[in-house]
Amino acid sequence: MKTAKVIALLGFIFMSIAILNGFINGSFTQDGGELLRNPWGIVSLTDLFVGFALFLLWIFFREESLIIKLLWIPTMAVLGFLAAALYIFIQLVKSDGDWLKFFLGSKKDQLIQKEIQKKNTQLKQ
Repeated sequence: MKTAKVIALLGFIFMSIAILNGFINGSFTQDGGELLRNPWGIVSLTDLFVGFALFLLWIFFREESLIIKLLWIPTMAVLGFLAAALYIFIQLVKSDGDWLKFFLGSKKDQLIQKEIQKKNTQLKQ
């Protein structure tokens, strides 16, 4: 889990540097317009937003609070995978070395109990 935390932190740091570089050395409106005129720019943006949707699907699955779920939508839209790296790091710390808790979040105990009941039912048959 330590390696995952390091990777998440590095992702956060590299995304922060890249975003700062873009704002310092680029023009958001001008460069964005060029990106939208390039077919591969559209492919890149489509890929990015599909990634956002899939990542948000995981957040919606594992989080219990509707408010938390809804707050991550604009956070991801504005900060992109900088936010994702931060979310992953926070969840790795909260999971305290438990990979099931990291991946399943608030659903962990419920899903484990469901599997135990399923196995018990199969054994009785």
